[in-house]
This record gives sequence, C-alpha cells and structure tokens, in this order.
Amino acid sequence: MGKSQSFHANNFALLLASVVPSLPGPTLALGAAMLAAGVVHTFLDIVPALTLGVPDPATAAVTLPGHRLVLDGRGREALRLSALGSGLAVVVALAVALPMTSVIETVYPTLRRRMPLVLLAVAVVVVATEPTWRRRIAAAATLAVAAGFGWVVLDLDPTGPVAAGGVLAPLFAGLFGAPVLVEALDGEGVPPQADPTVTLDRRTVLGTAGAGAGAGALVGYLPGVSAAVGTVLVLPAVPGRADARGFLVASSGANTANTVFALFALLALGTPRTGVMVAMDRVGVPDATGVLVGTVCLAAAVGFALVVTIGDRYLRTVGRLDYTRVSLVTGGLLVVLAYLFAGGVGIAIFALAALIGLGPPVLGVRRVHLMAVLAPAVIR
Repeated sequence: MGKSQSFHANNFALLLASVVPSLPGPTLALGAAMLAAGVVHTFLDIVPALTLGVPDPATAAVTLPGHRLVLDGRGREALRLSALGSGLAVVVALAVALPMTSVIETVYPTLRRRMPLVLLAVAVVVVATEPTWRRRIAAAATLAVAAGFGWVVLDLDPTGPVAAGGVLAPLFAGLFGAPVLVEALDGEGVPPQADPTVTLDRRTVLGTAGAGAGAGALVGYLPGVSAAVGTVLVLPAVPGRADARGFLVASSGANTANTVFALFALLALGTPRTGVMVAMDRVGVPDATGVLVGTVCLAAAVGFALVVTIGDRYLRTVGRLDYTRVSLVTGGLLVVLAYLFAGGVGIAIFALAALIGLGPPVLGVRRVHLMAVLAPAVIR
C-alpha cells in the first residue's frame, strides 16, 4: 500500500550523510546506522500508513488495501500480515541475493543499454493489469501525466534550509501523501479494531511473501521500478487468494526485500537504488558484507518486534483523536517538509504533485501508475 508518513528513512539517511564529516566514529558504523534505520523503517511504515488517511467507508472500494482492512476492523491483523511479509521476505532475499547478484552482474551492461525498453514493457504490463479498457486508458493517461511532470521537475535543483534536500521529498509527499489526507478529511477515523488473528492460510502467506521478495529483487536491481510496481507485476503469479491481505503481505515484503537487494546491488554493481544506499555511497561506507548483512538481520528482528508491540497501541491512540485535525496537522507537516528540502520551489512542486495525485481515485485506477514520475531520470 502507499505510504503517507512525512519523514522517510531515506531523508534521515541523506541528512546524516550531510553531517557525517563532522561526526566521530568509523564510517562503517555510521553506514550500519543508516542501513538499520532503512530496514526498520520498512517494517514500521505500515503503522502510520494504516492510520493516516483512513477515508469514509463509502470510498473504501477505491482506497488503499490496508485502509480497507482498518475500516473492516482488521487493522491489528493487517499489522501482523505486514510484519510477516517483511520478515519472511528478508529470509528469502538473504538466501538468494548472492546468486542473483552474480547473474545480474553478467547481464546488467546489456540490461542498462535497453533500460528504456524494459521500463516501457513494465509500464505496459502494469497498465494491462487494470480490469477494464476504460481503466486501462485512464491508467495510461495517469502514467503519461506523471512522466511528463517528472520530466519537468526532476532536473530542478532548488535550495532549501536542509543541505541534503532536493525535489524528491516534496514530489512524493505531494503525489502520495497529500491526496490520501485530503480524501480522509471527511472520514470517520480509525474504528474499533477486532482481534489480531491472521485469517490468511499459511501457504498463501508464504506464497505472497515470496512474491514480495521477487518484487523486491526487481526494485533492487532495476531503476525506476517501485515496490508497489513490482508487487503488481508478480502478485498474479501467486496461487490462492490475493485480496487486500495478500497484497499487503506482498507489498510489505517487496518494500523490505528491496533494501536487501539494493544493498547487494550497491556492493556488487556500485549502483545505489534507494535513498539509504545513495547516502551510504556518498559517505564511502566500506565493503564489509558480513557486518552489513548482520545489521540487516538484527534490524529486521527489531522491526518485527516493534510492529507487533507498538502497532496495536498506536491504532488505539489515533482512534481516540480528532481525525480531521490529525489529517490537517499531518498535511501541514508535509508542507513544512517540502519547504525544508526545496524552499518555495518545493512547496510549488508539492502543490502540483498533490493535484496530480488526486487523479487516480477519481479515475478509479491504482496510484502505482504515478511512479512513472521517475522514468525520465532513468531514461535520460
């Protein structure tokens, strides 16, 4: 599902990278801190994502899968499904990362030369997964608008109060954060939640988590492909139920496995695929595979435990708050974030991106098509 929190681990890592020269301690330790933050974030981002932007029940059919579960009183189950998806995907990713990276090293030069065709094929497949021709046309239009917007803004180099800023923070906050909050202004917030029992059978959980790991591999090695895009591509191959629960397991798994595969892509290919990896590359974290893999394992265990222990309490706390006020305050934080990272230009990008981000629910298509905003950066 989409993420609507205001401060991403990528932003934290880039901020840390900007001040590393003045920090004591070995570079490897600082790199491990960035990596651990990135891994734990992929577990914990489900918590605010489930509670921020919960819409009116009448709009549940076109909203995010996790929100539909919250509206049905199954938010506690959703937290555990997400944790299972992320945890199992880490196990699968670590098991296959080395042989897969060896294969990618061999084919990557050819793949890189044909990247525009690869991304075009991905876009065609994702659009084709929409259920009707009307929605496919609307999805193609959404994709084209997002790509055009990316073509305009990605080359901008605005300055803001934060030295490690840029256009990506306001761009994604506008495309994916603000629209969800706008849709939730008339919502009723988080309803009472039922027991946390996982109702998916074990085989489906394992299958969808494995699919998530496969999606994470696509994301980790291919630029311009997001975890949500990867999940859409691989989920149809999963036998059994792939409803909101299956999608949640797979997308959470893809999000976490992406960090593992992106780490191996950085170590083997020298190509940073995430903000955390960009920051690690920027500060020159040494190639200490054993230490970094150990960091991933430890961080994954901590992330899993935190989701299960604090997630339920978070759901109860947010459920007692004035939801309109929560949405407005969160939206205000996104505006501040846009200004900190890119100044006045960042606020303009945020506002335009928010308008574009409101389009998919109106057209009845998935927000995943908005990820085409990154395509120009890969093709150029």
